This record gives sequence, structure tokens and C-alpha cells, in this order.
Amino acid sequence: MFLRCTKRLKDGKEHLYWSIVESRRVSPRQVVQRHVLYLGELNGRQEASWRKTIELFGQDEGAPQQVALFAEEHAPKHVGVDEFPVVQLRLHAMRLERPRQWGACWLACQLWEQLLLADFWQERLPPSREGTRWDLVLQTLVLYRLIEPGSEWRLHRHWFDQTAIADLLDADFVLAEIHRLYECHDKILAHKRSLFDHLTQRWRDLFGVRYEVLLYDLTSTYFECAPPDNPTGLRRFGYSRDKRSDCVQVVIALIVTPEGFPLAYEVLPGNTADKTTLKAFLAKIEDQYGQADRIWVMDRGIPTEETLEQMRQSTPPVSYLVGTPKGRLSKLEESLAQQPWQQARPQVRVKLLPHEGETYVLAQSEDRVAKERSMRRRRLRKYLDALQGLRQRKRPLTRDAMHEALGAAKKEAGRDARFVKVSVQLQPAKEEGKAKAKAKAKGKSKQLATLSWQLDRKTLREAWRREGRYLLRTNLTATDPARLWEYYLQLVEVEQAFKELKHDLGIRPVHHQHDHRIEAHIFVSFLAYCLQVTLKARLKLTASGLTPRSVLEKFATVQMLDVHLPTTDGREVVMSRYTQPSKEMQLLLDQLKMTLPEQAPPKITG
Repeated sequence: MFLRCTKRLKDGKEHLYWSIVESRRVSPRQVVQRHVLYLGELNGRQEASWRKTIELFGQDEGAPQQVALFAEEHAPKHVGVDEFPVVQLRLHAMRLERPRQWGACWLACQLWEQLLLADFWQERLPPSREGTRWDLVLQTLVLYRLIEPGSEWRLHRHWFDQTAIADLLDADFVLAEIHRLYECHDKILAHKRSLFDHLTQRWRDLFGVRYEVLLYDLTSTYFECAPPDNPTGLRRFGYSRDKRSDCVQVVIALIVTPEGFPLAYEVLPGNTADKTTLKAFLAKIEDQYGQADRIWVMDRGIPTEETLEQMRQSTPPVSYLVGTPKGRLSKLEESLAQQPWQQARPQVRVKLLPHEGETYVLAQSEDRVAKERSMRRRRLRKYLDALQGLRQRKRPLTRDAMHEALGAAKKEAGRDARFVKVSVQLQPAKEEGKAKAKAKAKGKSKQLATLSWQLDRKTLREAWRREGRYLLRTNLTATDPARLWEYYLQLVEVEQAFKELKHDLGIRPVHHQHDHRIEAHIFVSFLAYCLQVTLKARLKLTASGLTPRSVLEKFATVQMLDVHLPTTDGREVVMSRYTQPSKEMQLLLDQLKMTLPEQAPPKITG
């Protein structure tokens, strides 16, 4: 790398602009140059251009002082500069130090400011007597969770120093002191309700979000640790959505809008049944946000008949659209067969059946039919191939080995194994007397087994008719088929929120052991999700083809470096500069209507 000086005549005066340029050899005979960093103007010919405000450290307690900056070869030769100290720079001895990630941190800080979270937390987390800015500690935790999630110990040991978060927050390493990171978790849970009141109003102001349709679902997150000694804590064994029934877990219940904006969430013990949670959430939302004409969209298994009856009998009635198990379709199949199909979308047809104060909706998607049939054929073909392989073995299996192999094949086929009726025929093996007695003593059978099977065509035909069909129930008076179908499809936003929390924001693994710290960890993750969903909403308006994660990765390519320029009097001018954004990055900034800030002023060290 080297320094390049560009001269420009402006208003009859010569201006010198300096940049850091990198040479790259692309072939044995060709070298290309890449502009790495723009340093700005260092000019000794015009008084207004070389007066710079910089900070002197170690001489006047950090107070700013104006000095004149010159390149060593451009010393002043005219009068009028004696009123300011003259600092001559040795540009040939320039050094670059401390490269660190700047762009993603700056973008996250912009989202934090856009939601007015700085004002919100500064009021509720005042500084300690020692001067600890707890609001900035929390902001550091949330930005870390959004950009590169990990443990608090990793933030303390690695991430803080590898990013420009200290430069952006105008703070130092005290924000990443390990004990302060943990202590901050103890101060934030009391403000959860007021935070969501603040965020719902902010999203309404920014994006015009409406809260008429609420999507409700639950998920679980597990702990790879020994079960806790306290049997009444949050960590319990229960039904695992992550297929980790061997681990203790907690359950997270979440309410979001169709755009993905969270309205409320709760952390529940790991053995909480889905159907026991809805009643409390109905009361929670009504208490926090008041009574309103809302539509609750839920999957099957969450509401009970008792809760649905209460929703219908409440004043005003609470509207709902709920998925229904396909087993109920058998009871209503005859009545639904008499109803005509209505076109909800080009590829979706529905039937509406009023029944006992509700409306049942049978929806059939042609795309879903093709997908489910393709999946069933693939699993069924693999299952039949496995059975054929067991029957054609050159050496027949014993009874026990055959049942083990058959169990493995059934596990691979899943529910599609029910379409095949398998029978095992046994025949005695020819064994010597001693070997037979030895096998009998070990409790192992030496009987050989053969297989035979046939398709259960009746069950297969019934499943074929129901593929791609959904049975819904609702108490909505407006029974527009397209509208009902769109409401139900919006449930994918809850699943997407859970996916982003578990993968993009790294809510798991949870490194905390105490219940209040576990809840605080999830609270920080939800704060990070609030920033991410805000960025998603902005991208939807300007760059809908990009995801928040890809945008953060693009911004992370903008680095910050410390440029050290020694002076002729033994000091150093230090300039913290972020690198020049690429053309692609600049286009993204223009689309988001964002402008990078001015470069930080230089500093002089003794």
C-alpha cells in the first residue's frame, strides 16, 4: 500500500487530496491499483483549508486545540500561520492499524435510533454511581446478538475489540466488561411491557402497521446441559419441536402481526401444553392493548373447545381462524361433498360449510397436492425398495435381525409406512444341539424370517383424496374464501420469526442457568429481532429482493482502520477512517436512503 496525492485546482487555488491505494498484480506484466481509504485534504497553500480541529492528549486533559497540518514536503512559506501550532506530517512513514468491522455496527445503530430505543432505555436504565452506562451495555448486547450472535464471554474476549462499536457509541471497553454484561440482564425484564407499548406505537408511526390480525404459535428451545435440581424452574422435559426430547427445554409463545412485527411473547416452562396457553394470552393482550376487533389465527392443537366457546360468547366476540385436525374431516365429509367449490385463488379452491355457529372451510391447493403426492411417492418407493432388499438377501435374516431392519425402514418411511401391510413368516433354522442350547440360554432366536407385503389400497386411496387439503374453522361473519385463505397462510410469518430467532439470531444455545437470566437472554434476542424486522420492513419498500441477513453481511464489508501519520516532532496523528464503500454498497445505501456519516476528526498522541 502507498499514499497517493491528487491535485485539484479550485477557485484558482491548488488543493491536495490524499488516499491510500493498494497495488495488486493480476498478471506477470500488469499491476492494477485499488482505492482503499480516502484520507481527505492536507493542504498548506490556503489557510482555511489546513486549519483542523484535533484533540491533544496528555497535554491539556484532552481539550480540543486548533493546529495547522502540513505534509513534510509542503511546509508553509507565508506569514499568518504563527497563530496556530504547526504540525508537519511524515507521510512516507504512514501505518495502518486495528482493522475492525464498522458497517454492520453502524447500520444496527441506525435501526436502534430509528426505533428511538436510545431515549427509551436512557430513561429507564440510568448510569450507575461509577458511571456505567447501562443503556449502552444493553445496546452492545443487542447489536452483538443481531450481527454475530454468541455467548457473552465471546463478546468480552473477542467481538468487542474486533468491531468499531466503541467508536460508534463513543465509549470504551467498560461496555464489554464481563460482569457488567451479566449484571445488565438483571435490569431489563421489568421494562418488557413498556417496551412493547413503545415499539407498537413506533411501528405504527413508521410503517402504518395495523394490529387487527394476530398470529399466535409456540415453539421450544432446548438446553444441552444436565437437568436442573429445581423441579419448579423453567427448564423441563416436554414435547420438543426440535426433536430433542432427551434435553430439558423452555417453551416460547409468540404473537406477531402478518408482517412479522412482534406484539408480545412469554417464556413458559418446558412441559407446558399448547392448549393451556391461549386463555392467558387473550387476557394479556386485552389488558395491555384494550378490547378491539381482532382476528386470531392459530394452528390446530392450540385452542380447546372451551376456549373457542369463550371467544364466541365474549362481548364483543373475539374472531378466530383455526386449523382443524384432518380427523374431523371424516365427520363432515358427507356434508362438505354437497357444497360447491369456490375459487379463492388461481390454484386454490375452497368449500364453506356453516355448522353449529361456525363456518368450516375446506381448502385445496393444487400446488400443495402435487408436493404432498410427490413426497409420499418418494418415501413409499424408498420403503418398498428397502422391503424388497430384505426379501432378496442371499443369506436370510433371523427373526430378531429382521424386526430390527424392518423397524429402521419404517422409521425412514414415517407415516407412509401405514399404506403397506407387512407380515413376517418364520421357519426354524438347522442347528446343532449345543449351538441351539447356547442360543436359547442367551435368549436369542435363531429362527429365519421371510417377508411378504401388500398395499393397503383403501387407506392409500383415502389419503390420496385428502392430500393438499386443509380443514379450517372460524366464527368470522365475512366468509370471503380468498380472504380466509390469506389469513391462514399468514401463519408462516410466526414460523419465520421462530426460524430467524433460532438461526439468524442464535437464541440457542442458552448459556445461562438461572431462570431470570434465561428470560433476559430471550428478551435480548427479541430486541435484536425487533431491529431485524424493522430492517426487513424497510427493505420491503425499497429492495424487496434482499434479506436482512444478506444486507448486514454486505454492510460488514465496510471496515474501519486507524491511520497513523508520524510527525516531525515525534508525535503521531491518528485518523480513524472507514473504508470506501463499493459501488454495490453505495447503490444499496441509495436505495435505503441512508448516508454514511462524516469521517471522525483526527487526533494527536504524544
